[in-house]
Amino acid sequence: MVKIFIDPGHGGADSGATGNGLLEKNLTLKIATTLRDILVNEYEGVSVKLSRTGDETVSLNERTDAANNWDADYYLAIHINAGGGTGFESYIYPGVGAPTTTYQDIIHTEVLKVVDLANRGQKTANFHVLRESFMPAMLTENGFIDTSSDAAKLKDASFLKAIARGHANGLAKAFHLTKKPTVLYKVQIGAFSKKSNADDLSAEAKAKGFDAIVILRDGLYKVQIGAFAAKDNADDLAAKAKKAGFDVIVYKE
Repeated sequence: MVKIFIDPGHGGADSGATGNGLLEKNLTLKIATTLRDILVNEYEGVSVKLSRTGDETVSLNERTDAANNWDADYYLAIHINAGGGTGFESYIYPGVGAPTTTYQDIIHTEVLKVVDLANRGQKTANFHVLRESFMPAMLTENGFIDTSSDAAKLKDASFLKAIARGHANGLAKAFHLTKKPTVLYKVQIGAFSKKSNADDLSAEAKAKGFDAIVILRDGLYKVQIGAFAAKDNADDLAAKAKKAGFDVIVYKE
């Protein structure tokens, strides 16, 4: 089991950097919680702990103590920059060697593959979270909150998800995480022993705007109108189909 400690910077009384109507503490928490969800939901053999899960004040000592006491394998601090620049940069403690440097190489590269930010480089710094953590550690600065072009991106929820995805891709590659088997939630509106009946229902569903297909499975012709990785999406479609007059079931496969 790989234990990843994620530290969303600032929080509570400490807002972090501010600019363009944004607070660093809010952005770092959104990125960190999304990153946690990606790792836990999509990968096997990984455990994740956050330094904070809400808008609370957590001291630097409390953050590193929590990671050290948990015996984490990796410490990842998420921050947003300020000072009038632009782009993405990452930091590790000065003078450390592999595997910390290797992890930085991998994660830094993977973030920039999916995030539209300038590359400010891989750097070192004597930050508390890098110095006092017992395990390999890295801190990332994900755009500048006080630069309008970066801030415009940081206001976009999909951009924050991309930042989280880049970090997840990097962690998965660095720690050789294995993807969980793909699970799909399928929306079905009928099952028949005769294909002609399934075809008729499929035609009716298509006429009402649904993307219906007929699948032969378990000896029955089943009419399916959607398949999703997220159950919420399947439930949304099921609700629409029920409103359109269809008998609907959602099942996992």
